[in-house]
Amino acid sequence: MAFIISFFNSNRKPVAVFVPAILSLLLTLISIYWFGNYSIALFVIIPLFMGLGSAIIYSKNNEVSFKQTMLVGLLTMGLYAVSLVAFAIEGLICIAMAMPIAVWLVVIGSYLGYKINNRYPNQTTISFLILASLAPVADYMEPEAIPEQIAVTTSITINANPDRVWNNLIAFPKMEKPDEFIFKTGIAYPIQSTIVGQGKGAIRYCAFNTGSFVEPITTWDEPRLLAFNVLEQPEPMVELSMWDINAPHLHDYFVSQKGQFKLTQLSGGKTLLEGTTWYYHRIRPAAYWKLWSTYIIHKIHHRVLNHIKNNSETVILP
Repeated sequence: MAFIISFFNSNRKPVAVFVPAILSLLLTLISIYWFGNYSIALFVIIPLFMGLGSAIIYSKNNEVSFKQTMLVGLLTMGLYAVSLVAFAIEGLICIAMAMPIAVWLVVIGSYLGYKINNRYPNQTTISFLILASLAPVADYMEPEAIPEQIAVTTSITINANPDRVWNNLIAFPKMEKPDEFIFKTGIAYPIQSTIVGQGKGAIRYCAFNTGSFVEPITTWDEPRLLAFNVLEQPEPMVELSMWDINAPHLHDYFVSQKGQFKLTQLSGGKTLLEGTTWYYHRIRPAAYWKLWSTYIIHKIHHRVLNHIKNNSETVILP
């Protein structure tokens, strides 16, 4: 026992980093692959546990400052993030998207662990165990909520009449490779669009770099409104990793349901073109991930609308 205590005291920082990081990795695997959730447990409770767990181990019977404790918590999160990539659980882009909320939660957890050690030193073990067990309990008890349908609309003014714009939106030629940074991180981007048939019931195929959206036309009101459902969709991203990652969130966690192009004639022979996508996602906290998904859809819309604008405003010489 004396040897164990001596080893712990001399290696306190590595133990404070490795133990919560390994436990957090196990809790993550349980959340994703056992319960099939990308939930509050994964994105809120586990980061809090990393901070609190590392703080309790590092500061117990040890004169350290909160700043030192916080840095150990952030090291724990760093080891955890590296492990997600190393074991092909997640790619770099998903980890980067989760970091803004995770960092603050780890800091909060570190603060709570530091305060518990200073004010209630006899409650540290039970606090550690309660928070560790809270993640699977939260996953088990989380209700099956109906995802919110979210509409994202992006608009652009085109110096061409609606008839000309219409002909360029129902199908458009292959685009140049994107230069936007977001699409270089692995987020899927549109390449071109083709259509089979005409009028309601026609099938539009919008090709992305990860596959094609299959879009049966539901409204063909030329040249005012083209609306469609989404019958099939490709993966929303290619994970940045040294491995071939096929994470569960790439399938049925972000679902595009329908879309439309609305054309409004303006004075001077111009057209207001609005593109709208209706979608839902099953990743929580929903309010946080909605910020990311809405931003990405706007970027996809801008890429398509600008391509239609350029094609519509280009004068084809005989």
